[in-house]
Amino acid sequence: MASKEWKKNFLDRLLKFSVSVVNLSNQLPKTPAGFAIASQFIRSGTSIGANIEEAQDASSAKDFVQKLSISLREAKETNYWLRIMQMTEMISKEKTNREILECGEIIAILTSSIKSSKKKIL
Repeated sequence: MASKEWKKNFLDRLLKFSVSVVNLSNQLPKTPAGFAIASQFIRSGTSIGANIEEAQDASSAKDFVQKLSISLREAKETNYWLRIMQMTEMISKEKTNREILECGEIIAILTSSIKSSKKKIL
């Protein structure tokens, strides 16, 4: 797959993940814990793709790596909130398993991208 096509597919994948984050958040219970988790989860889960979109217009390779690193941190936080939802049974495992797997794949892609981008800088 060509680099441009791969990038477009990845950006589409991140957008779909953000939509899933919003949809899962809306399924959380309307309790103090549910509201708190939903707020954090939406913030971190939608930030992943937003930072990658921003990275596309980075002013330098170093800036690009910085934006990817922010996305990676947000992805790890999102994975944490997914696991909390699952462990507290706020949302069923059936509904969170797919998103946990997807988030794990996003983390792996970002980690690899950061490593390869850092090699280009050095």
